[in-house]
Amino acid sequence: MKPIQTRMQIRTFLTEYLPVLVKGILMGICDIIPGVSGGTVAFITGIYGRLIAGIANISPNIIIDLIRWDLPSFRSKLEQMDIVFLIVLACGIGSAFLLASRVMLWLLHEYPVQTNGFFFGLILASSVLLFAPLPRRYPGSFIFLIIGIVLGLGIVMLNPSSLGHSYPILFLTGFIALCAMILPGISGAYITLIMNQYEYLLNAIKTLSLPDIGAYLIGGVLGILTFTRLLKYLLKYYHDLIVAILTGLMLGSSKLLFDRATETTPIGIDLMVSVILGILVVGLFQYTQTYMNKRSLEKL
Repeated sequence: MKPIQTRMQIRTFLTEYLPVLVKGILMGICDIIPGVSGGTVAFITGIYGRLIAGIANISPNIIIDLIRWDLPSFRSKLEQMDIVFLIVLACGIGSAFLLASRVMLWLLHEYPVQTNGFFFGLILASSVLLFAPLPRRYPGSFIFLIIGIVLGLGIVMLNPSSLGHSYPILFLTGFIALCAMILPGISGAYITLIMNQYEYLLNAIKTLSLPDIGAYLIGGVLGILTFTRLLKYLLKYYHDLIVAILTGLMLGSSKLLFDRATETTPIGIDLMVSVILGILVVGLFQYTQTYMNKRSLEKL
């Protein structure tokens, strides 16, 4: 009976979590592209609520339970965190990072104009989609959009390349970027690009530079643990204001991508086609998300 029961458990596990692994891979591929949000993929594939609930239930008290060897409380907290789901999802995201990092580095080195132009198109389209619903609900959204644009331009003018790649900078980048990764519409990879850590981190993943990856991930984990609750509060009570500022920040800092795309080559057909392609990709994501929303409503 035990072998049969074991096979049934394995089959049940694969049936439930193999799709989660695939969704994690899709999230990872999108998370590594500046301008596309892994949070959006989580939303489209129907795991966004489960992801946020699992992260929200992560508590430092679980370490205290382990030190005290309070196993019942420890297991209970793991179940509340949906720990197997989070681990399988993280494995999918990590696998995608390892595979996609080499591709992205190759594209940036061999086709810098087209790649940065594509990223620029992604950011433009994502910003428009984020901001479009706001003015109808929040008349002051244009003011905060402009504030965000000024902040974004200010970041570009401050020359992020001067930040270097020290462990504290990687920690800070992870702190901000991983929080952004779980938000639909906001790209965590774009945060790393703004802070001039994008290519450096891609190379760190490619070469498995564990100290650099570790500094980034420690910052990200602490960011998620400490900032997620504040972020949920801000989005609950000041949603339109926060989104307007973030949209402006994305638009203003997108000058960095445009400057990189035109650094060695004047504006030409390659750049224009790449920008249009980026816009179309975001449009496809938006269409898919709208379609999934309609299907969800129809089921109700």
